[in-house]
Amino acid sequence: MSGPPSSSTPANGVLQSAKAIAKADLIEGMAKGMAVLESFDTQRQRLNATLAAERAGITRAAARRHLLTLAHLGYLETDGSYYWLAPKVLRFSGSYLASARLPRAVQPTLNRLAAQTQESFSAGVLDGDEVVVVGRSGYEWKSGADGAVRILAYGLHLGARLPAHATSTGRVLLAARPPTALTQWLKGRSLPRLTTRTIIDLKQFRAVLGQVRADDFCLAVEEHELGVHALAVPLRNMQGKTVAALNVVASPQRLSAQVMQRDLLPLLLDAARELRPLM
Repeated sequence: MSGPPSSSTPANGVLQSAKAIAKADLIEGMAKGMAVLESFDTQRQRLNATLAAERAGITRAAARRHLLTLAHLGYLETDGSYYWLAPKVLRFSGSYLASARLPRAVQPTLNRLAAQTQESFSAGVLDGDEVVVVGRSGYEWKSGADGAVRILAYGLHLGARLPAHATSTGRVLLAARPPTALTQWLKGRSLPRLTTRTIIDLKQFRAVLGQVRADDFCLAVEEHELGVHALAVPLRNMQGKTVAALNVVASPQRLSAQVMQRDLLPLLLDAARELRPLM
């Protein structure tokens, strides 16, 4: 097993975006505990000490102690052999959504856009390889058996994580990275194919990001999920730094990509300008 995570060799991405600190200031026990907690995901909802150790990059003995401690504190539940996340972990996301400036700033605008267009809007930030949804509002159109069109609450939940390479939001955020940072992100990376339309060639993907940077928006058509296309624009602060992205999704059966770009892109751009002083 490897040693504790560090800024140069992150365990499960724990310190992926962390700033380097002096070794004397690093609480290795906390870093290991967070690595164990982040080992749980949609692929592995239940872990024992051996699996947690493999995923967190620590020894089995250390993983066992951290699992026992996290269960004692109420962040994990267990049957004695396997562990899984407990509802208490939602305190972190709930506190962020309630107190962080970005979610509170964008939510009224998302609500207004959804009411105005009856489409689904969201705001997301980049976390490693994924986009995290920090605000959402809107509708999803469905056709019933009788042919009637119904509007249902859009199901993408706050905190949902989406692959950055195949989503309009992710591409807007990646395109905003400095060239050296983007090169580092792409180095040695393989892009998973999620649909037949997903771009997985790195050279082609870099060209797409260059076009997104030039256009200042991104339209992704059925690359993350068939039957869904999405349009996104960057959300910048007053210093010109991209801090998030604003996104709208629709079905190609309802709105063509051309219509989305013609009718919804101006709304997204106007909203981004209005939000800039709040970022």
